[in-house]
Amino acid sequence: MITSNPFASLPLEPGVMQAYVVLMVLLVIGGTLLDVMHKKSAKYFFEKGQSLSKLAKREVSTGEKAGIAVSTLTNEVLASSEFANPDRRNAHLLTMYGFVFFVVTTAIMIFGLPAAEGTSFTISALLWHLGALSICVGGSWFWFKIRADVRSEGNAWYDVHQSDLFVVSLMLMAAFALVWSLLQAVTGATSVLSMIVFVAFILASTTLFSTVLWSKFAHMFFKPAAAFQKKVAVADGSHDKLPEIPDLASAECKEQYPDIPEYMGDNPPNMGLGINREAPNHY
Repeated sequence: MITSNPFASLPLEPGVMQAYVVLMVLLVIGGTLLDVMHKKSAKYFFEKGQSLSKLAKREVSTGEKAGIAVSTLTNEVLASSEFANPDRRNAHLLTMYGFVFFVVTTAIMIFGLPAAEGTSFTISALLWHLGALSICVGGSWFWFKIRADVRSEGNAWYDVHQSDLFVVSLMLMAAFALVWSLLQAVTGATSVLSMIVFVAFILASTTLFSTVLWSKFAHMFFKPAAAFQKKVAVADGSHDKLPEIPDLASAECKEQYPDIPEYMGDNPPNMGLGINREAPNHY
């Protein structure tokens, strides 16, 4: 099952599914552009960059910006280092990488049809199934354990809002994909039950890719841009319009603010456990 291309057994012409994939790509692009215009995200980043450049204490070179871009890619994007909560980070990574593998292998298997004699989709099919499983595990981890404001505000796990559209449709797409593949192996590719679940899979994926304007899908494009801009603001000294925090334990700081030891102790950075006394239950 997990090494078989489920799309190869569909009673449809390959061009139908290939056209569907192209349509989903166009919907994502169109939805993202509409989101940018609706929320004025591009305008916000441009105007913020212009205002921060006026506060910059030094010019960041092109090479340094390239290094910051690489750092943003490896830390904030690929490793999700901004999540201090290990549960939140692990759930995010499982969902993100599962989604990437699932989408890429779906395109490979669909656009590889009709397969030439002797052609095997073993690796792609295996990664497709593992990607769907990773989405289910990561999404369930987030939904049932660390979903924002559920336990903190006493809301039930099944209390679904428009903001949940992305994660719910994503989990349903992956779950229906796995069930559809299983039913293909058990009941046959053209059985009524198998085709019903396939239709449910298509409906879930269509919902995911066609609701970018109302979901958090576009967030994945803006998040790296925001992280990059924040790092550049630190490098050029503008600090995102925030005051620069000095080393509270340094002699210069103590000389400028002689009352620090009175209310912060002799070792200010070590001020106790604070919020870390209790593990967070949500965001």
